[in-house]
Amino acid sequence: MDRLTTAADARTDVVTDAPADASRLRHLQRLGIVCGLAAGVWLGAAEAPTKLVTIGLSPVVVSLAMVFGVFLARWSLPALIQGTSYIRADFREAPHLIVWSVLAGAMWAVANTLTIFAIRDVGLSIAFPLWNSNSLLGILWGVVLFKELHDADWRRWMGVIGGALLMFAGATALAVASSAHTTPGNATRGIIAALAAGVLWGTMYIPYRKAYLTGMSPLAFITFFTIGELVMMTAIATTFSGGVLPLWRELRAALPVLFWLLLGGFVWVIGDLFQQYAVKYAGITRGIPLSNTNQLWGLLWGVLVFAEFGGASNLLLSQVIGGSLVMALGAGVIALASVSRREHQAWQDTAAREAARYGVDADFTRARSLGREAHVTTHGRNWVDWTIVGFSTAVLVAFAAVARARQIQARWGWAAVLALVMFGVAAASGAALWRTTRFS
Repeated sequence: MDRLTTAADARTDVVTDAPADASRLRHLQRLGIVCGLAAGVWLGAAEAPTKLVTIGLSPVVVSLAMVFGVFLARWSLPALIQGTSYIRADFREAPHLIVWSVLAGAMWAVANTLTIFAIRDVGLSIAFPLWNSNSLLGILWGVVLFKELHDADWRRWMGVIGGALLMFAGATALAVASSAHTTPGNATRGIIAALAAGVLWGTMYIPYRKAYLTGMSPLAFITFFTIGELVMMTAIATTFSGGVLPLWRELRAALPVLFWLLLGGFVWVIGDLFQQYAVKYAGITRGIPLSNTNQLWGLLWGVLVFAEFGGASNLLLSQVIGGSLVMALGAGVIALASVSRREHQAWQDTAAREAARYGVDADFTRARSLGREAHVTTHGRNWVDWTIVGFSTAVLVAFAAVARARQIQARWGWAAVLALVMFGVAAASGAALWRTTRFS
């Protein structure tokens, strides 16, 4: 029987058995690069509230408050953008990914806590590049587990490996600078905490890539991801604080500044969403290094807004700035090692393997790899979605009502400039995602 394509089908994004269009794949790769850059801007700003640890707040209280803000954002944004019915449909297609998303969230919570300790001991400008060593481990997992760079030519291999070596050189320069900037004990402890966070985040990309090769929407994946975050972070905070009651007393004492930490969690989620779309459409080996340009944005926030390295020697400043630029150059080289058609085919083979292993509909996996829908469905927002959005908004408003500005040295003019850049980048990148994939 001949296959007929109706006019209605032609107006949808439903994928047939036709081969993937090469121009579509190139366009999606460019979209992944754009999302990686946007992720760097927002992730670079998200850690700025953690400067509050310098005024006496416990690092675990800072991290727990941020994770609660992350929890609110990871449920309200998907409900607002796609609706919970869309999320339920995704997990019906691949229910095994619930476990992977919770595991990834737990790893994130531990890593985020380590970054707070790192910032306290070595400063924001230095800690960022050190924990961004996660990209090196991410590259390894991408190659070994998911066939990234398989069938790529020598230039792409050299681009990724050369970029990784540049990033390592930059990290080494920053480690040397950190030893000169702080006392030896604090520097060693901060460096270990930052590098340990990088290991956890680098390994966390395994569940990411499994989910997106299978076809999961990033907005669906993060909803269960945040359950793992909140449960793990609550356990860590309770343990470090000596029990539930001491933790509760610390939180009550920190009430005037909790709003700013919740807001930091929201900012992080927006950056992380862009990062996840970068992983989906550009792969781990490209998307993660590109999103790690957050080190430069973290440097800008640290130097321009919080006046880090005030009075530092020219040699120290040149080490920090030079190390960051070398690492960013390495990330750029990796990002420019474009994905070839043969490598894309290796990705598709891996996706087919994942779908067969877990019994996922092959049409669903194939369609989502192209940023399209496998079936014609309509998912509107209902009362559940608006309840989630309303609750999250009410919580933020309530904490904002009791918030007070702390006595911290900051240059608010520069903060406003960087904030304007953030929102402009988010608007442009979000519009590109919507036009191309409808956030699938």
